[in-house]
Amino acid sequence: MKKIILPMIICIIIDRIIKLVCLSNLDIGDGISIIDNIFSITLVTNTGAAFSLFSSNTLFLIILSFIVIGIIYFFFIKDQKLSNFMQITYGILLGGIIGNLIDRIIYGYVIDYLNFSFINFPVFNFADICIVISIIILIINILKGDKHAVQSSK
Repeated sequence: MKKIILPMIICIIIDRIIKLVCLSNLDIGDGISIIDNIFSITLVTNTGAAFSLFSSNTLFLIILSFIVIGIIYFFFIKDQKLSNFMQITYGILLGGIIGNLIDRIIYGYVIDYLNFSFINFPVFNFADICIVISIIILIINILKGDKHAVQSSK
């Protein structure tokens, strides 16, 4: 279980630090160009989920986050003998979910700042990266039928 907790806490801490640095140095809507016309740090708020789905439904998204955390724990983690890799993957997933959940609880919205303007993609944050990467890994393991994802109890 500590192999889940440690990456989760690390993801939450990194996420909080980056968001607090952005909040203390930028006003909402302001940005700092890192690579002209390609990438900038742009502070925006998102009252919805990915791609602004369910915008302005903060309470719903908070409740949904708690439900998803519960589902992940009770159906995919609890009583499972997961490989080290899968424990870390679930830790990263939970860290990302909790990182954005903290924003919703404190501010009523999620703080986003990574802006890749050359692809016209929504602004996102470190917690989003944690969620997406861990979900991709989980899907790949499911599609592969990875026998190492869950260790045998034999």
